[in-house]
Amino acid sequence: MRKRGSSAPTRELAQRLSGTDEVLLLWHPEIDRVDLSVSDVVTGEGFHIQVAPGNAMDAFNHPYAYAARRATTYHPGRAGTTIVDG
Repeated sequence: MRKRGSSAPTRELAQRLSGTDEVLLLWHPEIDRVDLSVSDVVTGEGFHIQVAPGNAMDAFNHPYAYAARRATTYHPGRAGTTIVDG
């Protein structure tokens, strides 16, 4: 049984640098959610999206394709989460 107030830390499943973009695949075990985070290490601009577990590695390898699927809510530099399920 988990003690009240304790929480499992977010786990980094994968990380890569592509040019100046850092791409992270993160798992939040407390809520069983997978997020993709992309940020430009020079400017700090970026985005976060929630991805379905079955699409996690595809989203990690093609983050802008997944970001484009939320075209109406895509705002570089804004911290927000959108569910993308393939």
